[in-house]
Amino acid sequence: MVPARTLTLVLLALVLLAACRRDAGVDAAAEAARARAQAQFDASEQAWRAQRRAELTRPDGWTSLVGLHWLEPGTHRVGRDTDNGIRLQMGPAHLGVFTVAKGRVSFVADVPVTLDGRPARGGVLRSDASPAGPSVIGFDDGQGQALVIARGDRLALRVRHAQAPTRLGFAGIAYWPGGPQWRIPARFIAHDPVRTLPVVDITGNTQPIRNPGEVEFRIAGTPYRLQALDQGEGSLFLVFADRTSGHGSYPAGRFLDAPLPDAKGRLVLDFNRAYNPPCAFTPFATCPLPPPENRLDVAIRAGEMAYHPRADAATATATAGDASR
Repeated sequence: MVPARTLTLVLLALVLLAACRRDAGVDAAAEAARARAQAQFDASEQAWRAQRRAELTRPDGWTSLVGLHWLEPGTHRVGRDTDNGIRLQMGPAHLGVFTVAKGRVSFVADVPVTLDGRPARGGVLRSDASPAGPSVIGFDDGQGQALVIARGDRLALRVRHAQAPTRLGFAGIAYWPGGPQWRIPARFIAHDPVRTLPVVDITGNTQPIRNPGEVEFRIAGTPYRLQALDQGEGSLFLVFADRTSGHGSYPAGRFLDAPLPDAKGRLVLDFNRAYNPPCAFTPFATCPLPPPENRLDVAIRAGEMAYHPRADAATATATAGDASR
């Protein structure tokens, strides 16, 4: 007969072995769940990053900008040759003549062009302030585009080209480590009534932008708030700077598109998708700067890092920038 003490020890060992196996099973299941969640997160981020790169490097994307030329009242001959009042980095020797009068811009072409996709010799041009959008002048068999933008009471000619060095030499974007922990629950606090916020852009122009409310969230238990802007695109637009700005991130700040809140004011801020403004890639953009209220005393180590162009593209861009002034 087995002694009672021995039997007790055997039973206790069996119980402990079963518990260890059960705990091991639980740990394995939890680890598998974590691995699945990480794989889903990585796949989602890679898809977003691929789309972001595709948008930046489209033939008419932000990296295709080759000029920003302010248009004063009067007549301006525009083209690549030195006898033009406004010299283009890329394009025909003589594109045509732009005339600015009473806040309107008209154009007469010197070469075959299209206007809003149709062959034309010129006409009165809409700016990007028009509800219909800007008139687009196409040249160089559609590889080049020129359009008028309005910034405050100033008008400028923005020029794109599919063969821009900044596009062909795009160096790719580096990202902070980020992770699911940077998908942060937030609460939207509406302004009643809705107000506007004066936002300064990188050219020094101040524009009032609709400011429907602010977003409140916590990082490591500390509360923060960001003023939200509404640009009529069905989302909240956040322009912010943080402790990484100029220290790994683009110095002038970053952008974040956030979903509209639900009926209870809840939303999620995914800082993994904080992205550089166009001005990080080209000197020919006019980007809004973070308002003072949106300068966060915390390091957001998620999303896009500062862009570093290839040396040849940077040299070509700097030369073009000097020529456009």
